[in-house]
Amino acid sequence: MARTEPAAERFAIRARRIFDGAALLPASRTTVVVDKGLISAIETSGTRVEGHMPVHELGDATLLPGLIDAHTHLVFDASDTAAVNVQSAVHRDLAAAMRLRARAMMDHGITSVRDLGDRDYLSLMLREETAKQPAAGPRIVAAGPPITSTGGHCWFLGCEADDAEAITAAVDDHALRGVDVIKVMATGGRMTPTTVPHESQYSLKELRVAADRAHFHGLPAAAHVHGRRGIGDALAAGFDTLEHVSFMTATGIDPDPGIIDAIAASRVIVSITLGLLPGVHASPLMESLTPRILAHVKDMADRGVRITLGPDSGLNPAKPHTVLPYAVEQFAGAGVGAAAALAAATQTAAAACGLSGVAGRIAPGREADLLAVTGNPLANIADIHNVAAVYHAGVRVV
Repeated sequence: MARTEPAAERFAIRARRIFDGAALLPASRTTVVVDKGLISAIETSGTRVEGHMPVHELGDATLLPGLIDAHTHLVFDASDTAAVNVQSAVHRDLAAAMRLRARAMMDHGITSVRDLGDRDYLSLMLREETAKQPAAGPRIVAAGPPITSTGGHCWFLGCEADDAEAITAAVDDHALRGVDVIKVMATGGRMTPTTVPHESQYSLKELRVAADRAHFHGLPAAAHVHGRRGIGDALAAGFDTLEHVSFMTATGIDPDPGIIDAIAASRVIVSITLGLLPGVHASPLMESLTPRILAHVKDMADRGVRITLGPDSGLNPAKPHTVLPYAVEQFAGAGVGAAAALAAATQTAAAACGLSGVAGRIAPGREADLLAVTGNPLANIADIHNVAAVYHAGVRVV
């Protein structure tokens, strides 16, 4: 149930367990002290907190860092006609809907998001709103409209560029407007009928221009990549994160072990597109490919690829903006285990989103973005859905 209550400047949260973003702390009773929105101390001995301050007693709960959705689209309405709807939506109505979607994410423990494609730079506006009022929505890392080829994947979001000169101008314009990350559609995608996911939209040279220009402005670059060539080119071009990395072909998927090993060696983070709402059917193609996709994801993890979870929330009914906890559960069920899945949605997600040192860990000096769930998700990953409390920047919002 959503709530917002003004927090005392200094207070404590007491729970049975803490997963700090990397591991479950060895303690039978734990306390986190929050001071002016930041974590100031962690007590695992079970002793009383010194000093006079309010204590939020959460009982048999596990305290985790707030979850981080590394790949969302707040402009999409999670319907079967999301691409059509975003094109016809009035600016004011679209902004209002984005606010509601962002706020709903916090009810499920998602306290930071990386929006990798909007319309009219609306995510930047929302970023400023939530920074001023933490109860309004999660922390937002904003890309603005993704850079794509003319008629390319998500062309309707408003940034088409076909050569090195146009790509450079697009990156410069994004940087001038204040984006946090540059998003490039290196391959096609299923959402855009005029493109196909396995085919590249840019050459290696053009991708290098995009990544280099982003880095010139001090910005990370994220590449949407499905096909083998696009994946290899984006890696060679120096992109900071690779989105999807599905190795799609015209008829299925065909992972390349050599490219996967190169990704692992590079330490570039791969944002994998897991997460489906139970009971909502995906496309017949994706349902048929799911076992192979899960095996591919497990293989990447086994080969040492750094993986975070980017469910592409908002794209269709199976992917509402609140779907991230299901992605955590699905990743754990793929064979990586609960701890690795939780780390992917917290510590590694923070690194992917440029939030290391800010979010993704329960540690002194980090923002007090916290999720408490009843039970122990390290023993039963489904407990990730049992939300007991959510804090964003020290403000309790659930």
